[in-house]
Amino acid sequence: MLTRKQQELLLFIHERMKESGVPPSFDEMKDALDLASKSGIHRLITALEERGFIRRLPNRARALEVIKLPEAYNPSLQPRRGFSPSVIEGSLGKPQPVAPTKPAAHADNGGSASVPVMGRIAAGVPISAIQNNTHDITVPADMLGQGEHYALEVKGDSMIEAGIFDGDTVIIRNASTANAGDIVVALVDDEEATLKRFRRKGASIALEAANPAYETRIFGPDRVKVQGKLVGLIRRYH
Repeated sequence: MLTRKQQELLLFIHERMKESGVPPSFDEMKDALDLASKSGIHRLITALEERGFIRRLPNRARALEVIKLPEAYNPSLQPRRGFSPSVIEGSLGKPQPVAPTKPAAHADNGGSASVPVMGRIAAGVPISAIQNNTHDITVPADMLGQGEHYALEVKGDSMIEAGIFDGDTVIIRNASTANAGDIVVALVDDEEATLKRFRRKGASIALEAANPAYETRIFGPDRVKVQGKLVGLIRRYH
């Protein structure tokens, strides 16, 4: 599932190539999506490439190829340059903090509680998250505290030294603030959700991996929204 901005960019590139046969420049993409800088376009292009929607052609400037379009794409409904199409999206594309569709259930007589699984979260290369409630899982009630909780399936290896591995399911308490050192679900530029350790660097926010292969990323405070804090983890052994 693509975020709103990812789908806007994909359709803009597709429509431009249909009209002229030439992909738009990064400046044109930035203006069409009303972004402040080209770095946001680079992130969107990378995300589309990782999901198999576009391909960058080697040794050719501005060379992009659209491989596929979203299943819901209807060309008769797509406006031209400067468009803002109606799309079916997960919660990631929306600027408000994500809250699960329902709070965790109260513990039953067996000491367990039901938590909604809301999609996948990146612990490595950014991917789309957070989506709609896909299913529920049962967790020990003593894993949960006050407030609402949701679960996310981990994709990637950037938090392995914190004991979080690819394929794990993390339990998150819904929250919009965090203390230094907390492992959080962070939304960057309203487009990219990731699981990282929260730090402050002066007036900026640092999202710190727990794997030396990944660099700490520094952002202005207006670019990062905390969407929850890690409270537990579930691992299945096959």
